[in-house]
Amino acid sequence: MTDTARGTSRRYGTRPTMKDVAARAGVGLKTVSRVVNGEAGVTPDTERRVQEAITALGFRRNDSARILRKGRTASIGLVLEDLADPFYGPLSRAVEEVARSHGALLINGSSAEDPAREQELVLALCARRVDGLVIIPAGDDHRYLEPEITAGIATVFVDRPAGRIDADAVLCDNFGGARDAVAHLIAHGHRRIGFIGDQPRIHTARERLRGYRSAMAAAGLTVDDSWVSLGSTAPERVRSAATAMLDAPEPVTALFAGNNRVTVTAVRVLGASPRPVALVGFDDFELADLVRPAVTVVAQDPALMGRTAAALLFRRLDGITEPPHHTEIPTRLVPRGSGEIPPTEG
Repeated sequence: MTDTARGTSRRYGTRPTMKDVAARAGVGLKTVSRVVNGEAGVTPDTERRVQEAITALGFRRNDSARILRKGRTASIGLVLEDLADPFYGPLSRAVEEVARSHGALLINGSSAEDPAREQELVLALCARRVDGLVIIPAGDDHRYLEPEITAGIATVFVDRPAGRIDADAVLCDNFGGARDAVAHLIAHGHRRIGFIGDQPRIHTARERLRGYRSAMAAAGLTVDDSWVSLGSTAPERVRSAATAMLDAPEPVTALFAGNNRVTVTAVRVLGASPRPVALVGFDDFELADLVRPAVTVVAQDPALMGRTAAALLFRRLDGITEPPHHTEIPTRLVPRGSGEIPPTEG
């Protein structure tokens, strides 16, 4: 029978200390400290015994006190909207790579699109003394962060700006990307173009709607109220909105989808449509080039957004004191087929 099967006296949640190492190695606490911190004054034989005790016990140095003496914890927090959204994967990885290059640990969590949960998570990270925060905001009022920023927590917002405070932000060109998408559909002959977007309280949804309306107005086209639907990106809601636009007496001949979750549902709806309908989606997504027709998209660069935000955060931590500013990352229209389908009546 193994030790695991018999049960042990191990108490989970407690870790071996330097005192435990000293007792096992038969040396003083100061000797263990010298070995752990790489200091001189220890004989090779004593160092070997201490290292063997460290290995046997699974001892790890507790850096908390040493780091706090320096006033920095060498950690930053990343608050995402939804960990399941593929858009945030490359963004998170980019932030982590920049943090790692600065010797910092990244701690991340999801607000689940809930402003109250965002605030709870952000303040919990501040209580754990992270040096800085990268936030994809769920809420539109960030005055709760003012005391933390005043106290020295560097903060950069990504994808959406902070609400009711002046803070650094790295955004994509939501307005320009949406305008380009709709102009592309108009250039291919479409006049009745539907827009299905996210919740109207969300900055990106409002900017993409503004870009949609701008392109339609520039072409002299009037937007019927029934062509615009903002709300939850849940498949049921998106499917209902798309079906209503396609089944109207004068149906839309093209759809502009406001983000990748909307686009995926739109692809399924259009796959069952008896007539071809053009589609352009905002955000690229996996397999967009493999469905038939392949999906034309407005591609963002989430990795560049993450790198830019993290680099700005560490510049702030290094002492740059210039006023907060917004950095805008351009989008790119990627024609693949679905956005080039000509209009048909019926």
